Amino acid sequence: MNAPVDESVVRVLAAVIQRDGRYLVCLRPRRKRHGGLWEFPGGKLEPGETLHDAAKRELREELAVDAAGCGELLFTHREPGSPFQIEFLSVKIVQEPRPSEHDEHRWATVPQLQELPLAPSDRAFARTLPGAFIPSPSTSAGQAPQGTCSTAIDAFE
Repeated sequence: MNAPVDESVVRVLAAVIQRDGRYLVCLRPRRKRHGGLWEFPGGKLEPGETLHDAAKRELREELAVDAAGCGELLFTHREPGSPFQIEFLSVKIVQEPRPSEHDEHRWATVPQLQELPLAPSDRAFARTLPGAFIPSPSTSAGQAPQGTCSTAIDAFE
């Protein structure tokens, strides 16, 4: 028997694209929710769409690239009070991105990600990356975050 689906949840794909030890992040337009903050690219899933299908569609629309392959789900995050559930999926691309919906894009190392103003769910995910320590309000100084997703990302490379 399938578990009931919470129809108040809006599923959103975040594509985790890694190349040469750097992650692709994009600057959200100021007119959108979390405008002016950096994010892993992606977007809302359409009804009946899988994460893999959403990755292919969203990356083609937003970055003019093809998803050459999709790995596993790395991380899921939902902000309190928000209907958006962000699902971080490892994705491989072969072309160079050409953003059409973001103000800017860049390839950032984990330490560089720590310095960027990331959207809240993206910041939560970035804390799980190998070598990351991005303090959060609930993390006391000197206390490392629990869990990383290095195995899943490394296995896909």
